[in-house]
Amino acid sequence: MATGDLTQSRVTSYLIYLVFVTTLGPLQFGYHLAELNAPQAVVTCEKKSVHSSAPYGLPQCLPMTPSQFGLVSSIYTLGGLVGALLAGPVSTKYGRRFALRATTVFFILGPVAETLAPAIPLLALGRFLSGVGSGAAIVVGPIYVSEISPPESRGFFGAFTQVMTNVGILLTQTLGYFWSRDSLWRIILAVAGVIGALELLGLLMVPESPAWLVDNHQLSQARKVLQRIRGRDADIGAEIEIWRTAGAAPASGEEESLLAPPAGNQIPKQSVTIMQAIRDPYYRPAIIAVMGVMIAQQFTGVNSIIMYSVSLLQSILPTTAALLTVGISALNLIITLACSPLPDRIGRKTCLLLSIGGMGCSSVLLALGMQFDQKIVSATAALLFVACFAVGLGPVPFILASELVGPEAVGAAQSCALAANWTATFIVAQFFPILNDSLGGHGKVYWIFAVMAGFLGCFIYRWVPETKGKANADEVWGRVDRRQD
Repeated sequence: MATGDLTQSRVTSYLIYLVFVTTLGPLQFGYHLAELNAPQAVVTCEKKSVHSSAPYGLPQCLPMTPSQFGLVSSIYTLGGLVGALLAGPVSTKYGRRFALRATTVFFILGPVAETLAPAIPLLALGRFLSGVGSGAAIVVGPIYVSEISPPESRGFFGAFTQVMTNVGILLTQTLGYFWSRDSLWRIILAVAGVIGALELLGLLMVPESPAWLVDNHQLSQARKVLQRIRGRDADIGAEIEIWRTAGAAPASGEEESLLAPPAGNQIPKQSVTIMQAIRDPYYRPAIIAVMGVMIAQQFTGVNSIIMYSVSLLQSILPTTAALLTVGISALNLIITLACSPLPDRIGRKTCLLLSIGGMGCSSVLLALGMQFDQKIVSATAALLFVACFAVGLGPVPFILASELVGPEAVGAAQSCALAANWTATFIVAQFFPILNDSLGGHGKVYWIFAVMAGFLGCFIYRWVPETKGKANADEVWGRVDRRQD
């Protein structure tokens, strides 16, 4: 059977449903990331209307200095860091499904606090709670999607983490374009709570990850779940055996006969904690690789566009900055969708190198365009910048953790990766406006992003291996499983 036929036969409507519901978490990650971009002037009372209050006696706006607004924006990333650190151990111990459901509690409570905030502290608390949910969802969601996807299509389905993140960004930027007036900004924040409630309902029909079930010695249940995902006529024996061998899970006599020869002299692998993964030379190269790629995703400057594009471009595009932001978000989504097959076709590493190279060149172009007040050049550079991000640095980092380590360490690796990502996001969110102002504006900060792109591109070339077409982490790193004698 050809690969295309095999892929087609194993992509069921139930699989698509599971991927969609699971990636509602990344959608909310993107939504909250950009929700204050367009309405910034209205939220901070910089731009006031004739109405003085919102419904239910809430103030129309919350007076804030730029530093206070920066704190409210960036505290979301601190919540994300907490969520990312907690999600790995929780999903490893209690299961992916439990962890996914837990994120929805924060996705509901956070927007409620933000929407009803009468003052800055409650708005900040809501942003923090939303960040906890987002940080956890971005850890667990890609793991779950990778574990339920057919091996030959994991790159394609893995890209939907970034696709849905972009859907969330586009949705909130579009709502912001129309509702950034009066007290309507509160409705923008409330919409996220509705999405969180819908995700909770959708997760009621989502089963536990079959890979997690195998790793926790529940082979019979894993077979039932995987058979439902792949379809009644699909042959799942080989896929189950790969997981069973990777985890050295014991099987009953009946299950052994249905699968393959026993693992023989292998011993079970225990779940790996974050500190064990960092200290162990067996896992350390993977931890360095996934953390480095996540840092590259942020330190090349994409969130300077996503979080601050309206205020950044206002000086040279005073009438079209908000609309251009919507266009940037739409282009980001379109390119991500169009390029989603690329990681499986040309490889993860190639996508990363093409992406970071393009972003570095776009940073130079954006810096020149803003420095010399060239509106068309600046707008084009901003669009190219985000388009290049969507080719590789957007989707690929979320795929790598589950491909560079075995199932016993995926939670730890993903938590390390997302902790690095959220820390880098906080640094960009908190200090980009300050650095931009201290350099006198005019896009000079993008020279720094261009240099970072060059440096981090060299890191990816040297330290990140290709995972395309590799069956497991040992094959990726070219080593022998250390469980074997």
